[in-house]
Amino acid sequence: MSLQRRSVTIQTEDFDTGTEVAALRANDCGVGAVCVFVGTVRDHNEGSAVAALELEHYPGMTERAIDAMIDEAARRFDIRGVRVIHRVGPLQPQDQIVLVAVTSAHRGEAFRACEFLMDYLKTQAPFWKKEQTPQGARWVDARACDDAALARWGIAARNAAM
Repeated sequence: MSLQRRSVTIQTEDFDTGTEVAALRANDCGVGAVCVFVGTVRDHNEGSAVAALELEHYPGMTERAIDAMIDEAARRFDIRGVRVIHRVGPLQPQDQIVLVAVTSAHRGEAFRACEFLMDYLKTQAPFWKKEQTPQGARWVDARACDDAALARWGIAARNAAM
């Protein structure tokens, strides 16, 4: 099924979830379900306090990669619309990082597509994260559990060091 709506934005500014969901649903009477995931900055990671997080990306490449993820989700699930916002730049604990919103006629498809997109986004999108900790700055490495989450969709990722 072709998507009625799709949108990918990489930005430094915060986003309003209600506004984004309303825009995704607007004038689409076929929407029976909306699934939304919002990721936020934690104040800890891998046993250390995190004072700040900075995200970097390759403009253009990142949007194309996420668009390809949406294409794959549309092939796998009966969805009507997708909205992805990912923030870059300096962020503080509790700041919103990412929004993935999916509409479909039925909740199961919306839930599965949203989870698929988040698993794919976490492992395949070209973002780089640097944490500020009491021990100094450190780059965030890929995690084996994120690769495993993607593997349940039949996609092999070898991002994490073994």
